[in-house]
Amino acid sequence: MIGQVGKRVTAADVARSLGISRATVGFVLNNTPGQTISERTRQRVLAEAERLGYRPHRAAQDLRRGSSKVILMVIPDWRMEYRLRWHLEEAALAVDEAGYSLAIYARQIAGRARPLWELLAPDVVLGLWPFDDEEVASMRACGVTRIHPDPEHPGSLDDASIITAGPALQVDHLHGLGHRRLAFAASADPRTSPLQEARVRAAERAAAQLGLDPLDVRTVDYLGDSATDAVRRWHAADVTGVVAYNDEVAATVVGAAIRAGLAVPGDLAVIGHDDTPLAAMFLPSISSVDFDAVSVGRHFAALALHTIDGRPLPSEDFEGNARVVARESTVGGR
Repeated sequence: MIGQVGKRVTAADVARSLGISRATVGFVLNNTPGQTISERTRQRVLAEAERLGYRPHRAAQDLRRGSSKVILMVIPDWRMEYRLRWHLEEAALAVDEAGYSLAIYARQIAGRARPLWELLAPDVVLGLWPFDDEEVASMRACGVTRIHPDPEHPGSLDDASIITAGPALQVDHLHGLGHRRLAFAASADPRTSPLQEARVRAAERAAAQLGLDPLDVRTVDYLGDSATDAVRRWHAADVTGVVAYNDEVAATVVGAAIRAGLAVPGDLAVIGHDDTPLAAMFLPSISSVDFDAVSVGRHFAALALHTIDGRPLPSEDFEGNARVVARESTVGGR
Protein backbone atom coordinates (compact mmCIF):
# COMPACT_ATOMS: atom_id res chain seq x y z
CA MET A 1 0.00 0.00 0.00
CA ILE A 2 1.42 3.36 -1.05
CA GLY A 3 1.89 5.78 1.83
CA GLN A 4 1.68 3.15 4.56
CA VAL A 5 3.10 4.00 7.96
CA GLY A 6 6.86 3.51 8.14
CA LYS A 7 7.42 3.64 4.36
CA ARG A 8 8.78 6.79 2.81
CA VAL A 9 6.74 7.95 -0.17
CA THR A 10 8.99 8.39 -3.19
CA ALA A 11 8.66 10.04 -6.57
CA ALA A 12 8.31 6.54 -8.02
CA ASP A 13 5.22 5.99 -5.85
CA VAL A 14 3.67 9.21 -7.20
CA ALA A 15 4.45 8.17 -10.78
CA ARG A 16 2.98 4.70 -10.25
CA SER A 17 -0.20 6.14 -8.75
CA LEU A 18 -0.72 8.50 -11.70
CA GLY A 19 0.40 6.06 -14.37
CA ILE A 20 3.02 8.44 -15.75
CA SER A 21 6.78 8.26 -16.05
CA ARG A 22 9.11 8.60 -13.11
CA ALA A 23 11.08 11.16 -15.09
CA THR A 24 8.05 13.41 -15.53
CA VAL A 25 7.31 13.30 -11.80
CA GLY A 26 10.94 14.01 -11.04
CA PHE A 27 11.01 17.02 -13.33
CA VAL A 28 7.92 18.46 -11.63
CA LEU A 29 8.92 17.77 -8.04
CA ASN A 30 12.43 19.12 -8.62
CA ASN A 31 11.10 22.08 -10.61
CA THR A 32 13.61 21.23 -13.34
CA PRO A 33 13.99 24.11 -15.82
CA GLY A 34 13.69 23.72 -19.59
CA GLN A 35 10.98 20.99 -19.57
CA THR A 36 7.83 21.07 -21.73
CA ILE A 37 5.41 19.66 -19.18
CA SER A 38 1.85 20.94 -19.33
CA GLU A 39 0.44 22.92 -16.45
CA ARG A 40 -2.35 20.34 -16.07
CA THR A 41 0.17 17.51 -15.64
CA ARG A 42 2.23 19.57 -13.25
CA GLN A 43 -0.78 20.28 -11.06
CA ARG A 44 -1.81 16.60 -11.10
CA VAL A 45 1.68 15.59 -9.92
CA LEU A 46 1.75 18.16 -7.14
CA ALA A 47 -1.75 17.25 -5.95
CA GLU A 48 -1.00 13.51 -5.92
CA ALA A 49 2.31 14.05 -4.15
CA GLU A 50 0.50 16.00 -1.44
CA ARG A 51 -2.25 13.36 -1.14
CA LEU A 52 0.28 10.56 -0.71
CA GLY A 53 2.35 12.51 1.81
CA TYR A 54 5.43 12.85 -0.37
CA ARG A 55 8.31 14.73 1.21
CA PRO A 56 11.41 15.65 -0.80
CA HIS A 57 14.55 13.68 -0.01
CA ARG A 58 16.67 16.61 1.05
CA ALA A 59 19.98 14.72 0.97
CA ALA A 60 19.42 13.57 -2.60
CA GLN A 61 18.41 17.07 -3.65
CA ASP A 62 21.53 18.54 -2.08
CA LEU A 63 23.77 16.02 -3.80
CA ARG A 64 22.19 16.87 -7.17
CA ARG A 65 22.94 20.51 -6.46
CA GLY A 66 26.54 19.61 -5.64
CA SER A 67 26.18 19.91 -1.86
CA SER A 68 25.43 17.40 0.87
CA LYS A 69 25.21 20.12 3.54
CA VAL A 70 27.40 17.88 5.70
CA ILE A 71 30.61 18.99 7.41
CA LEU A 72 32.76 16.07 8.52
CA MET A 73 35.04 16.78 11.47
CA VAL A 74 37.74 14.18 11.95
CA ILE A 75 39.03 13.84 15.47
CA PRO A 76 41.67 11.49 16.87
CA ASP A 77 40.73 8.27 18.59
CA TRP A 78 40.39 9.99 21.96
CA ARG A 79 38.01 9.51 24.82
CA MET A 80 35.26 12.09 24.43
CA GLU A 81 36.27 14.16 27.44
CA TYR A 82 34.29 17.01 28.94
CA ARG A 83 36.03 19.94 27.25
CA LEU A 84 36.27 18.38 23.77
CA ARG A 85 32.63 17.35 23.91
CA TRP A 86 31.63 20.93 24.79
CA HIS A 87 33.69 22.37 21.91
CA LEU A 88 32.07 19.96 19.45
CA GLU A 89 28.55 20.73 20.69
CA GLU A 90 29.14 24.43 20.09
CA ALA A 91 30.61 23.75 16.64
CA ALA A 92 27.55 21.66 15.75
CA LEU A 93 25.24 24.47 16.84
CA ALA A 94 27.17 27.04 14.80
CA VAL A 95 27.12 25.02 11.57
CA ASP A 96 23.44 24.19 12.09
CA GLU A 97 22.71 27.92 12.16
CA ALA A 98 24.40 28.10 8.74
CA GLY A 99 22.24 25.26 7.39
CA TYR A 100 24.77 22.43 7.71
CA SER A 101 25.03 19.25 9.75
CA LEU A 102 28.20 18.38 11.63
CA ALA A 103 29.28 14.73 11.58
CA ILE A 104 31.99 13.70 14.03
CA TYR A 105 34.34 10.92 12.96
CA ALA A 106 36.89 9.46 15.37
CA ARG A 107 39.63 8.07 13.13
CA GLN A 108 40.77 4.78 14.64
CA ILE A 109 44.48 4.05 14.83
CA ALA A 110 43.98 0.62 13.22
CA GLY A 111 42.00 2.21 10.37
CA ARG A 112 40.41 -1.04 9.13
CA ALA A 113 36.98 0.42 8.38
CA ARG A 114 36.27 2.57 5.34
CA PRO A 115 36.79 6.23 6.23
CA LEU A 116 33.53 8.07 6.75
CA TRP A 117 34.29 10.64 4.05
CA GLU A 118 33.86 7.84 1.49
CA LEU A 119 30.30 7.27 2.66
CA LEU A 120 28.95 10.75 3.42
CA ALA A 121 30.17 12.86 0.47
CA PRO A 122 30.78 15.80 2.85
CA ASP A 123 31.11 19.35 1.60
CA VAL A 124 34.30 19.71 3.62
CA VAL A 125 36.50 17.52 5.79
CA LEU A 126 37.87 19.37 8.80
CA GLY A 127 40.72 18.01 10.92
CA LEU A 128 42.15 19.12 14.24
CA TRP A 129 45.58 18.86 12.62
CA PRO A 130 46.95 18.14 9.12
CA PHE A 131 45.98 14.93 7.33
CA ASP A 132 48.65 12.60 5.99
CA ASP A 133 49.19 11.99 2.26
CA GLU A 134 47.26 8.71 2.26
CA GLU A 135 44.22 10.32 3.88
CA VAL A 136 44.27 13.24 1.45
CA ALA A 137 44.54 10.87 -1.52
CA SER A 138 41.57 8.87 -0.21
CA MET A 139 39.46 12.03 0.17
CA ARG A 140 40.27 13.29 -3.30
CA ALA A 141 39.63 9.88 -4.84
CA CYS A 142 36.03 9.98 -3.61
CA GLY A 143 35.42 13.57 -4.72
CA VAL A 144 36.19 15.59 -1.60
CA THR A 145 37.82 18.80 -2.79
CA ARG A 146 37.52 20.97 0.32
CA ILE A 147 39.91 19.93 3.09
CA HIS A 148 41.10 21.83 6.14
CA PRO A 149 43.93 22.15 7.02
CA ASP A 150 44.78 22.79 3.37
CA PRO A 151 46.98 19.87 2.23
CA GLU A 152 49.01 22.29 0.10
CA HIS A 153 49.72 24.56 3.07
CA PRO A 154 49.03 22.40 6.14
CA GLY A 155 50.97 24.48 8.64
CA SER A 156 52.03 23.04 11.99
CA LEU A 157 50.50 22.55 15.42
CA ASP A 158 53.31 24.74 16.69
CA ASP A 159 51.83 27.62 14.68
CA ALA A 160 48.34 27.25 16.16
CA SER A 161 47.78 29.80 18.91
CA ILE A 162 44.97 27.73 20.39
CA ILE A 163 47.52 24.94 20.96
CA THR A 164 50.39 27.06 22.25
CA ALA A 165 48.45 29.49 24.45
CA GLY A 166 47.68 27.03 27.25
CA PRO A 167 51.20 25.71 27.93
CA ALA A 168 52.59 29.26 27.83
CA LEU A 169 50.03 30.33 30.43
CA GLN A 170 50.89 27.33 32.62
CA VAL A 171 54.59 28.19 32.58
CA ASP A 172 53.97 31.91 33.14
CA HIS A 173 51.68 31.13 36.08
CA LEU A 174 54.26 28.98 37.86
CA HIS A 175 57.06 31.41 37.07
CA GLY A 176 55.00 34.28 38.46
CA LEU A 177 54.68 32.38 41.74
CA GLY A 178 58.47 32.12 42.05
CA HIS A 179 59.10 28.65 40.59
CA ARG A 180 62.34 28.45 38.62
CA ARG A 181 62.78 24.71 38.07
CA LEU A 182 59.86 23.23 36.17
CA ALA A 183 58.84 19.84 34.83
CA PHE A 184 56.24 18.62 32.34
CA ALA A 185 53.97 15.69 33.24
CA ALA A 186 52.95 13.86 30.07
CA SER A 187 50.05 11.48 29.51
CA ALA A 188 50.71 7.79 28.98
CA ASP A 189 47.96 7.64 26.33
CA PRO A 190 49.77 7.25 22.96
CA ARG A 191 46.73 8.55 21.06
CA THR A 192 47.42 12.07 22.33
CA SER A 193 50.99 12.14 20.99
CA PRO A 194 50.73 14.88 18.31
CA LEU A 195 48.88 17.29 20.60
CA GLN A 196 50.96 16.40 23.60
CA GLU A 197 54.24 16.89 21.77
CA ALA A 198 53.06 20.29 20.56
CA ARG A 199 52.16 21.29 24.12
CA VAL A 200 55.56 20.18 25.40
CA ARG A 201 57.31 22.25 22.76
CA ALA A 202 55.15 25.27 23.57
CA ALA A 203 55.92 24.94 27.28
CA GLU A 204 59.64 24.58 26.55
CA ARG A 205 59.62 27.71 24.39
CA ALA A 206 57.84 29.66 27.13
CA ALA A 207 60.35 28.46 29.73
CA ALA A 208 63.30 29.39 27.51
CA GLN A 209 61.90 32.87 26.96
CA LEU A 210 61.83 33.32 30.73
CA GLY A 211 65.43 32.13 31.08
CA LEU A 212 64.48 28.87 32.79
CA ASP A 213 66.27 25.54 32.47
CA PRO A 214 64.84 22.93 30.06
CA LEU A 215 61.75 21.18 31.41
CA ASP A 216 62.16 17.72 32.95
CA VAL A 217 59.58 15.80 30.89
CA ARG A 218 58.26 12.54 32.32
CA THR A 219 55.30 10.32 31.46
CA VAL A 220 52.95 9.49 34.30
CA ASP A 221 50.08 7.05 34.57
CA TYR A 222 47.53 6.69 37.33
CA LEU A 223 48.18 2.94 37.10
CA GLY A 224 51.52 1.63 38.38
CA ASP A 225 54.39 3.52 39.98
CA SER A 226 55.34 5.97 37.20
CA ALA A 227 53.79 8.99 38.91
CA THR A 228 55.39 8.23 42.26
CA ASP A 229 58.76 7.70 40.62
CA ALA A 230 58.44 10.95 38.65
CA VAL A 231 57.50 12.96 41.75
CA ARG A 232 60.44 11.63 43.73
CA ARG A 233 62.88 12.34 40.89
CA TRP A 234 61.51 15.85 40.45
CA HIS A 235 61.78 16.57 44.16
CA ALA A 236 65.37 15.28 44.23
CA ALA A 237 66.21 17.56 41.27
CA ASP A 238 64.71 20.61 43.03
CA VAL A 239 61.75 20.83 40.68
CA THR A 240 59.05 22.86 42.42
CA GLY A 241 56.52 23.39 39.65
CA VAL A 242 54.84 20.91 37.28
CA VAL A 243 53.04 21.70 34.04
CA ALA A 244 50.61 18.85 33.36
CA TYR A 245 49.26 17.80 29.95
CA ASN A 246 45.69 17.91 31.26
CA ASP A 247 43.72 17.88 34.49
CA GLU A 248 43.68 14.09 34.73
CA VAL A 249 47.46 13.98 34.58
CA ALA A 250 47.64 16.86 37.07
CA ALA A 251 45.42 14.93 39.50
CA THR A 252 47.68 11.88 39.10
CA VAL A 253 50.76 13.98 39.98
CA VAL A 254 49.08 15.69 42.93
CA GLY A 255 47.93 12.35 44.34
CA ALA A 256 51.38 10.82 43.94
CA ALA A 257 53.03 13.83 45.60
CA ILE A 258 50.74 13.65 48.63
CA ARG A 259 51.27 9.90 48.99
CA ALA A 260 55.03 10.52 48.82
CA GLY A 261 54.73 12.89 51.77
CA LEU A 262 55.18 16.11 49.80
CA ALA A 263 53.13 19.23 50.39
CA VAL A 264 51.09 20.62 47.49
CA PRO A 265 51.83 23.39 46.61
CA GLY A 266 54.54 23.91 49.26
CA ASP A 267 56.93 21.29 47.89
CA LEU A 268 55.39 20.82 44.45
CA ALA A 269 52.95 23.13 42.67
CA VAL A 270 50.94 21.56 39.83
CA ILE A 271 48.83 23.14 37.10
CA GLY A 272 46.59 21.26 34.69
CA HIS A 273 45.00 22.08 31.35
CA ASP A 274 41.34 22.19 30.10
CA ASP A 275 39.67 23.17 33.40
CA THR A 276 37.42 20.12 33.61
CA PRO A 277 35.06 19.52 36.56
CA LEU A 278 37.72 17.19 38.00
CA ALA A 279 40.00 20.18 38.59
CA ALA A 280 37.47 21.93 40.80
CA MET A 281 36.29 18.78 42.61
CA PHE A 282 39.71 17.28 43.38
CA LEU A 283 41.23 17.79 46.83
CA PRO A 284 43.30 19.89 46.78
CA SER A 285 41.59 21.65 43.89
CA ILE A 286 43.74 21.89 40.78
CA SER A 287 44.77 25.08 39.01
CA SER A 288 44.12 24.79 35.28
CA VAL A 289 43.85 26.60 31.95
CA ASP A 290 40.30 27.35 30.86
CA PHE A 291 39.07 28.01 27.31
CA ASP A 292 35.84 29.62 26.20
CA ALA A 293 33.99 26.61 24.78
CA VAL A 294 31.60 28.77 22.75
CA SER A 295 34.35 30.70 20.96
CA VAL A 296 36.44 27.56 20.36
CA GLY A 297 33.49 25.65 18.88
CA ARG A 298 32.52 28.57 16.66
CA HIS A 299 36.14 28.94 15.57
CA PHE A 300 36.11 25.38 14.21
CA ALA A 301 32.77 26.04 12.51
CA ALA A 302 34.10 29.25 10.94
CA LEU A 303 37.09 27.36 9.51
CA ALA A 304 34.76 24.84 7.86
CA LEU A 305 32.38 27.48 6.47
CA HIS A 306 35.27 29.52 5.12
CA THR A 307 36.56 26.44 3.31
CA ILE A 308 33.10 25.77 1.85
CA ASP A 309 32.02 29.18 0.62
CA GLY A 310 34.67 31.74 1.49
CA ARG A 311 33.06 33.21 4.58
CA PRO A 312 35.43 35.36 6.67
CA LEU A 313 38.42 33.39 7.91
CA PRO A 314 38.81 33.48 11.70
CA SER A 315 41.93 35.03 13.17
CA GLU A 316 45.12 32.97 12.94
CA ASP A 317 46.03 34.28 16.41
CA PHE A 318 42.90 32.80 17.97
CA GLU A 319 43.61 31.62 21.52
CA GLY A 320 40.11 30.70 22.65
CA ASN A 321 40.13 33.35 25.41
CA ALA A 322 42.52 31.13 27.37
CA ARG A 323 43.04 32.04 31.02
CA VAL A 324 44.45 30.49 34.17
CA VAL A 325 42.02 29.45 36.90
CA ALA A 326 44.18 29.47 40.05
CA ARG A 327 43.30 26.95 42.75
CA GLU A 328 44.88 25.18 45.71
CA SER A 329 47.42 23.11 43.77
CA THR A 330 49.46 26.24 43.00
CA VAL A 331 48.30 28.97 45.39
CA GLY A 332 47.38 26.95 48.46
CA GLY A 333 44.59 28.40 50.54
CA ARG A 334 44.74 31.82 48.91
